[in-house]
Amino acid sequence: MAKKKRKYSRSVGKEVEKEMRRYERGTARSGKGGKAGKVKSRKQAIAIALSIARKKGERLPKKPK
Repeated sequence: MAKKKRKYSRSVGKEVEKEMRRYERGTARSGKGGKAGKVKSRKQAIAIALSIARKKGERLPKKPK
């Protein structure tokens, strides 16, 4: 049986973990420079982490349309 390729690179998981910690502490902010305000949901925190990872050029699936 062939080994299944990861959809997300390991560094993406670490990025999400880091953003979730910031969300739980209440310091996660959204928007350019954090000007859009405080992150209000877990989904929003994960989306921000994935966006940061995409900008860094990490391996992860394309953004859904």
